[in-house]
Amino acid sequence: MNEKELWKAYTDANPAYRDAPYDAWCYGSDIPDELARLTFDGIKTATASAYALYAAEDSPLPTVGTHSVLLDTAGNALCVLRNTAVTVVPFCEVTERHAYKEGEGDRSLGYWRDVHRKFFTSELKEIGAAFSEDMLVVCEEFEVVLRA
Repeated sequence: MNEKELWKAYTDANPAYRDAPYDAWCYGSDIPDELARLTFDGIKTATASAYALYAAEDSPLPTVGTHSVLLDTAGNALCVLRNTAVTVVPFCEVTERHAYKEGEGDRSLGYWRDVHRKFFTSELKEIGAAFSEDMLVVCEEFEVVLRA
């Protein structure tokens, strides 16, 4: 199923969103399909991204209530997500609760910090920025509202 077909299925069942904008995206990581499967299965209910990337691309931050279609690396639509919370905090202030909701590894804050420190360092290098413990992180929480 492609993103348009899944979005149509969602809006057919929820006509109030028929004209609402949505994004279609795939996780940016070394293991995007694994993260997508965790999301599809309801284990991963949060994600995080470097605030500096939004600034570098002059992109608006995500907001509560917006929808998106999660894709796998082959472009298949897996599920429709709705943002339930968005916060911006320094990396060093990301909470244990958020790390747990991300659903990765052992779900601990230590694991989250190790993995994301490496990931953000690599991502930021691409835009000429450097990782720091005080860098801002966009923390999103979401719910799956429709599975393909």
